[in-house]
Amino acid sequence: MVGVISLVTGRPGPSGFGSASTAEQVTQGIHASNLTAIITGGASGIGLETARVLALRKVHVVIAVRNMVSAKEAKQYILEENESARVDIMKLDLCSVNSVRTFVDNFLALDLPLNILINNAGVMFCPFKLSEDGIEMQFATNHLGHFLLTNLLLDKMKQTAKATGIEGRIINLSSIAHNYTYRKGIRFNKINERRGYGNKKAYGQSKLANILHTNELSRRLEEEGVNITANSVHPGVIMTPLMRHSSYLMHFLKIFTFYIWKNVPQGAATTCYVALHPSVKGVTGKYFVDCNQCKTSAYAKNKQLAKKLWDFSIELIKSISKAA
Repeated sequence: MVGVISLVTGRPGPSGFGSASTAEQVTQGIHASNLTAIITGGASGIGLETARVLALRKVHVVIAVRNMVSAKEAKQYILEENESARVDIMKLDLCSVNSVRTFVDNFLALDLPLNILINNAGVMFCPFKLSEDGIEMQFATNHLGHFLLTNLLLDKMKQTAKATGIEGRIINLSSIAHNYTYRKGIRFNKINERRGYGNKKAYGQSKLANILHTNELSRRLEEEGVNITANSVHPGVIMTPLMRHSSYLMHFLKIFTFYIWKNVPQGAATTCYVALHPSVKGVTGKYFVDCNQCKTSAYAKNKQLAKKLWDFSIELIKSISKAA
């Protein structure tokens, strides 16, 4: 398990990698031209680095983002370094159920395989705001949109895994912040209430939801006997556009906690490791930090809470769809 000393020193863990490892280092020697991956939020920060490195390893990368101007710039950035890279860009707004459904319809129309789904996009520490569907923004974007996206793409991933014999992999980006959430973990009955809202606890709630979603999904896939794994990762503490709502605070804290901060190539390492590395084959329902398995909070381990969140998410999406 990853410890504080390993985090500070960058000392490798059992996997042979640690907090100082970069995305290129953890995928060195991997040739993945037979794989297709969707990366949400792949136009900036660690999402862009993940897209770049996967493309470098010959993966056909589909960048799914809300801002198509940024997406075009990201594609050009990758192609300037690697002119043979296979990169497509598609519009996706995760805080809109309708946008998620439209994205999936458009992707399926391309008749591409799908081996890897990286649910990377997110928002962080937002002031209270409801999405166009009336859902608290951090929960809507970080959890509910990815929950629906994953469910709608599962059949395609199952078909691909069966046709190719290659293990499918789903990676949900969570955070160590999942430890800092509301009492009882998820505010099921108050998910959209302004009263009692805390931007940091709401973020922690959404990151807890990412792990719970991963664990319940993994259980269901194993029960079904499908050749697809699902794991969650904490990328580390990185100064990226995700922190735009708290940049002053983060810059201040960085002065006193400089030794635990990562650069972007290091921040993308764990995602790329879990997505591509052969040593992760068959590993599912786990939480990775610094490219090694790590313990989660008690809430994140709670199987009943995971099942409750799954059912709650299904009903929430149904209610949104009925109202549309």
